Amino acid sequence: MGCLFCNIVSKKIPSAIVLENDHALAFRDINPVAPTHVLVVPKKHMTGIHDATPEDGEVLGAVLLAARQVAHDLGLEAGYRLVVNNGAEAGQSVFHLHVHVIAGRPLAWPPG
Repeated sequence: MGCLFCNIVSKKIPSAIVLENDHALAFRDINPVAPTHVLVVPKKHMTGIHDATPEDGEVLGAVLLAARQVAHDLGLEAGYRLVVNNGAEAGQSVFHLHVHVIAGRPLAWPPG
Protein backbone atom coordinates (compact mmCIF):
# COMPACT_ATOMS: atom_id res chain seq x y z
CA MET A 1 0.00 0.00 0.00
CA GLY A 2 2.98 2.34 0.46
CA CYS A 3 3.13 5.57 2.43
CA LEU A 4 -0.12 6.45 4.21
CA PHE A 5 0.18 10.17 3.55
CA CYS A 6 1.19 9.65 -0.10
CA ASN A 7 -2.00 7.62 -0.48
CA ILE A 8 -4.00 10.45 1.10
CA VAL A 9 -2.32 13.00 -1.20
CA SER A 10 -3.17 10.86 -4.24
CA LYS A 11 -6.77 10.46 -2.94
CA LYS A 12 -6.46 6.66 -2.70
CA ILE A 13 -7.43 7.03 0.95
CA PRO A 14 -10.22 9.49 1.87
CA SER A 15 -9.57 12.31 4.32
CA ALA A 16 -11.26 15.45 5.62
CA ILE A 17 -9.33 17.93 3.50
CA VAL A 18 -9.04 21.44 4.90
CA LEU A 19 -6.72 22.99 2.28
CA GLU A 20 -4.91 21.97 -0.88
CA ASN A 21 -2.47 23.80 -3.12
CA ASP A 22 0.27 22.86 -5.59
CA HIS A 23 2.74 21.82 -2.88
CA ALA A 24 0.72 20.81 0.19
CA LEU A 25 -2.38 19.06 1.44
CA ALA A 26 -3.97 19.72 4.85
CA PHE A 27 -6.45 17.34 6.44
CA ARG A 28 -7.94 16.62 9.85
CA ASP A 29 -6.04 14.18 12.05
CA ILE A 30 -8.03 10.98 12.69
CA ASN A 31 -6.63 10.83 16.26
CA PRO A 32 -6.79 14.47 17.37
CA VAL A 33 -5.00 15.59 20.53
CA ALA A 34 -7.01 18.83 20.69
CA PRO A 35 -10.34 20.14 19.37
CA THR A 36 -8.48 21.40 16.29
CA HIS A 37 -5.79 19.08 14.93
CA VAL A 38 -4.89 19.33 11.26
CA LEU A 39 -1.94 17.75 9.47
CA VAL A 40 -0.20 19.63 6.67
CA VAL A 41 1.91 17.43 4.39
CA PRO A 42 4.03 18.18 1.36
CA LYS A 43 2.74 16.49 -1.77
CA LYS A 44 6.33 15.44 -2.43
CA HIS A 45 7.32 12.51 -0.23
CA MET A 46 9.98 13.34 2.34
CA THR A 47 10.53 10.99 5.27
CA GLY A 48 11.14 13.79 7.76
CA ILE A 49 12.61 17.26 8.14
CA HIS A 50 16.08 15.78 8.63
CA ASP A 51 15.94 14.36 5.11
CA ALA A 52 15.06 17.71 3.52
CA THR A 53 17.70 19.33 1.32
CA PRO A 54 18.29 22.93 0.29
CA GLU A 55 16.45 22.09 -2.94
CA ASP A 56 13.34 21.39 -0.84
CA GLY A 57 13.21 24.97 0.44
CA GLU A 58 10.29 26.02 -1.75
CA VAL A 59 8.20 23.01 -0.70
CA LEU A 60 9.07 23.47 2.99
CA GLY A 61 8.10 27.13 2.80
CA ALA A 62 4.85 26.23 1.06
CA VAL A 63 4.02 23.71 3.81
CA LEU A 64 4.56 26.31 6.56
CA LEU A 65 2.53 28.90 4.68
CA ALA A 66 -0.22 26.31 4.19
CA ALA A 67 -0.19 25.68 7.97
CA ARG A 68 -0.54 29.43 8.51
CA GLN A 69 -3.44 29.54 6.03
CA VAL A 70 -5.16 26.64 7.80
CA ALA A 71 -4.87 28.52 11.11
CA HIS A 72 -6.29 31.66 9.50
CA ASP A 73 -9.13 29.82 7.76
CA LEU A 74 -10.10 28.07 11.01
CA GLY A 75 -10.00 31.32 13.00
CA LEU A 76 -7.10 30.30 15.22
CA GLU A 77 -5.32 33.67 15.36
CA ALA A 78 -5.69 33.73 19.19
CA GLY A 79 -3.21 30.88 19.40
CA TYR A 80 -2.14 27.61 17.88
CA ARG A 81 0.89 25.36 17.88
CA LEU A 82 2.83 23.99 14.92
CA VAL A 83 4.67 20.73 15.61
CA VAL A 84 7.12 18.80 13.45
CA ASN A 85 8.38 15.49 14.85
CA ASN A 86 11.42 13.84 13.31
CA GLY A 87 12.04 10.17 14.00
CA ALA A 88 10.39 7.58 16.18
CA GLU A 89 12.06 8.85 19.36
CA ALA A 90 10.44 12.25 18.77
CA GLY A 91 7.00 10.69 18.32
CA GLN A 92 6.85 10.52 14.52
CA SER A 93 4.59 7.60 13.62
CA VAL A 94 4.03 8.23 9.89
CA PHE A 95 7.31 8.67 8.08
CA HIS A 96 6.21 11.36 5.65
CA LEU A 97 7.08 14.88 6.77
CA HIS A 98 4.07 16.63 8.30
CA VAL A 99 3.24 19.67 10.37
CA HIS A 100 0.61 19.40 13.10
CA VAL A 101 -1.63 22.46 13.54
CA ILE A 102 -3.01 22.11 17.07
CA ALA A 103 -5.41 24.45 18.88
CA GLY A 104 -8.64 24.72 20.83
CA ARG A 105 -7.37 24.00 24.34
CA PRO A 106 -4.58 25.31 26.58
CA LEU A 107 -1.25 23.87 25.43
CA ALA A 108 1.37 23.28 28.13
CA TRP A 109 5.05 24.09 27.81
CA PRO A 110 7.33 22.28 27.56
CA PRO A 111 5.51 19.75 25.41
CA GLY A 112 5.81 16.00 25.72
